[in-house]
Amino acid sequence: MKKFLALTLALVMVLAFAACSKAPASNETGSKTWIIAMDTVFRPFEYTDENGEFVGIDVDIINAVAKDQGLDIEIKSLGWDAAIAACQAGQADGMIAGASITEKRQSEGWIFSDGYYTATQCMAVAKDSGIKGFEDLKGKLVAVKTGTQGEEYAKSLQEEYGFDISNFEDSPTMYQAVVGGQCVACFEDTPIMKDSIKSGVELVALDDTQNEGGEYGFAIFDANNQELIDAFNAGLKNIKASGEYDQILEKYLGK
Repeated sequence: MKKFLALTLALVMVLAFAACSKAPASNETGSKTWIIAMDTVFRPFEYTDENGEFVGIDVDIINAVAKDQGLDIEIKSLGWDAAIAACQAGQADGMIAGASITEKRQSEGWIFSDGYYTATQCMAVAKDSGIKGFEDLKGKLVAVKTGTQGEEYAKSLQEEYGFDISNFEDSPTMYQAVVGGQCVACFEDTPIMKDSIKSGVELVALDDTQNEGGEYGFAIFDANNQELIDAFNAGLKNIKASGEYDQILEKYLGK
């Protein structure tokens, strides 16, 4: 009997939490506040600066779009996997985290905006590693960040070049696996990899390993939030026309 009561209480608590987490957030005026999920460390798109402020290209773009469209937003820095899970569970309304627009993701329920940045992926290795290209990876272990386009790029090359893959949850841990010798290389979005190297990560990006790349997109996972995608697309168009978009990129990437 006690076991039955405990299970019943647990079920009630889970259902209550789910109901609360899916309820629309509102500000003091009663209008909806959109919850926007992001990664935690994905420089230069989102990261915490030396002043403890959460900044980056994605942060500035979503804030500029929200201002342009008159949207109330609340940014949640959750991490890649947690951001996806929050959107899928209805605990967040949208996600902007350097997410590449792919057919696979669209088939899995991602609903993307227009592309807001074109990024390639590349391979990086430790300094003096002796790894010059894909041909040197045979029989070795390569690091990737779970659920990213870098992982997909590595998988597309794996059979041809005969290497093994080790998955990591975030970029800094993945980089350290290469610097520390656990893996011989990692695959990452090129602007993130080069910014990380510029910031002190002791890796070398091999430029001749870049692929053709693709577009990053803002994403929702619930078709009922289509108005958020529409607003993002309209705002993105406006900040590009005004020059604010270019100013954001120049701020983090230089001219």
